[in-house]
Amino acid sequence: MTSTAHNPEGSEPPGVGFAHATRATGTTVIHLSGQVGVDQSGTVADGLAAQTEQALVNLGRALESAGGSIENLVSVRFYVVDWDPSKFEALGEGGARARSTYLFPETAVTLVGVAALFLPEHLVEVEGVAVLP
Repeated sequence: MTSTAHNPEGSEPPGVGFAHATRATGTTVIHLSGQVGVDQSGTVADGLAAQTEQALVNLGRALESAGGSIENLVSVRFYVVDWDPSKFEALGEGGARARSTYLFPETAVTLVGVAALFLPEHLVEVEGVAVLP
């Protein structure tokens, strides 16, 4: 699979690990269901940064279980409860910590503020799309 990041000339540069668009070529597409900040024992991580880290690690594990690898990821969507810009630092911190487990490629990224998720203790949910060769 080949994935290339694209950023339109003259547009604001995206943050680290993000691209305005990605172009992927391959033959298999994996749609990853939303992952939350709950570890394998069922424990909900404490706070937005920790839940973001765990949700991203869970996303990587789900991708591997479907036969892909983190390099195949082309798009990620974050759903954050009661989003406001003051939460960006915690979200970024969790993303940076997740990179110690998985070296996430530059992908197309969307962040959506939501009123609630499946359970009230969930603060963030992350879903993605991967393309395999």
